[in-house]
Amino acid sequence: MATRGSSSTPAVVAPPPMPWLQGQLQALLEQQGHALLLEGPSGLGQFGLAMAWAQALLCEARSLEAALAPACGHCESCHAVHVRTHPDLLVLLPETMQLALGWANTEGETVSDAKRKPSKEIRVEAMRQMITFCQRTDARGRGKVVVVYPAENMNTVTANALLKTLEEPPGNSRFVLATEAAHRLLPTIRSRCHSWKMKWPDEVQIQTWLAQAGRSAEQIAGAMQASGGRPLNAWELLQTGFDLNSWNQLPGQLVRGQAGLLADASASQAIGVLLQLCHDAMAVVAGAAPRYFAQASLAPLFVGLAGADQSSLEQQFQQGGSSPRQRTLERLGQWSAELMQASRSSEHPFSPDLMLTALVDQASQALRVR
Repeated sequence: MATRGSSSTPAVVAPPPMPWLQGQLQALLEQQGHALLLEGPSGLGQFGLAMAWAQALLCEARSLEAALAPACGHCESCHAVHVRTHPDLLVLLPETMQLALGWANTEGETVSDAKRKPSKEIRVEAMRQMITFCQRTDARGRGKVVVVYPAENMNTVTANALLKTLEEPPGNSRFVLATEAAHRLLPTIRSRCHSWKMKWPDEVQIQTWLAQAGRSAEQIAGAMQASGGRPLNAWELLQTGFDLNSWNQLPGQLVRGQAGLLADASASQAIGVLLQLCHDAMAVVAGAAPRYFAQASLAPLFVGLAGADQSSLEQQFQQGGSSPRQRTLERLGQWSAELMQASRSSEHPFSPDLMLTALVDQASQALRVR
């Protein structure tokens, strides 16, 4: 997990090609229309699929009369896409993501050159540059492509600027929007795009792909659970120092008021992990299986029990009727609401150390299931 405020945070190694995207790409290239919307949960490769689609449209290895096919990867156009200098490709990302990916903005400068804090939204200035981009003639005779990711990070002004272009696309411009929260997009934007639901890869594909991260099978399985079963998120965890033992120890440490691995996390990262733990605690109390943590690692949350198995929980709650279960769920629900409230200021905490201390104290109280 990234260190709080550290400039030496290890960079995530770019993931290898995701095999489950190949069949999806071929199906998308057979679709008609000027705009695609790739939607699904995080970690399935929306951005990679969007870029593969854009590169295929711009690839110069096929004749203009031939049917669309995956990019060759070797022509001048493919090289220009790879080094991010293609004149007919515009990729719109939030500035924070530009920094994380080492991407340059449309003026060829990195966001780190700016004096203001990088934005988490796709700013309206970028969308205005998109309008200018679409109105000019394409440079290499293959049309122009605009990639927007994550599309839900557009504010209202930005989204409306895009909507006007989608309604009357100039020239031979084509668009691909990739999102992890399609419900946050304007209905009018969704209605003007051909929607594509991202496909979940099978277990064998995931395990084979993640094995390239160079970690043990046990660590890979742990990262998959910690990421909620989303392969790309698991890859990022494995690349940034995920340790299964530290992850499994966290619930018990928090009950004892210890920060554990959260001591090296930013406020927003800590809140994200705490929300996962809150989800799992509520699930177990409600009679469901946890999603992010191993069942055994949650045992310290349930005071007075030898383990966190469901039969023991049922016995505990039946002894006191429905009230103990209800009170526990209400307390965890309140904690979830408090975490969501804290997330709104997590990027600008007055004191990161004080905020982390408060988060750990809050967790310690909420996780004592009684």
